[in-house]
Amino acid sequence: MLAPDGSGVEVPEDLRPLSWLIGRWVGVGLGQFPTIEDFRFGQEVVFSTDGRPFLSYLSRTWLIDEAGERVRPLGTEAGFWRPRPNNGIEVTLAHPTGFAETWAGSLHVTAMENAVITGARATLRVDHVVRTASAKDYSDGERLYGLVDGKLLWTFDMQAVGEGLTNHLSATLTNASAMEVT
Repeated sequence: MLAPDGSGVEVPEDLRPLSWLIGRWVGVGLGQFPTIEDFRFGQEVVFSTDGRPFLSYLSRTWLIDEAGERVRPLGTEAGFWRPRPNNGIEVTLAHPTGFAETWAGSLHVTAMENAVITGARATLRVDHVVRTASAKDYSDGERLYGLVDGKLLWTFDMQAVGEGLTNHLSATLTNASAMEVT
């Protein structure tokens, strides 16, 4: 199976259950938390493979105004997604704001058509958080990623700055690389 992003890279057998993530995804989301004002953001996420059994991951976000125009950069995170036995997933992420995380979770394929994954979800929970002395207090999180009607939907709940586990971010992204390949 070739990667669905048009790169021509062969997807290793172990990585195929995560192949639905491969590509460049773009869209809009909502940020909220009890200690801040709600905000809208634009996002670009890239999942890619070089043929080894992991996905490289990069996410960049921007604050957007009411017209959807970029105001300023927000968060960036980079890391790797690794499939594990029995539908397990391990994720490592690093952030320029002074922390890194490991996540553990599970993958469930919910629909397939002609041997192509058309529905799936990945559920992740923070396993470890490492923070620099200057990083904000952040201690726990849950993420859910889903492939629904060809879109990547995701949400992030976090426990930070004295607040319990609360929704912080969510977005709906469209696979821009699929549009570029066709």
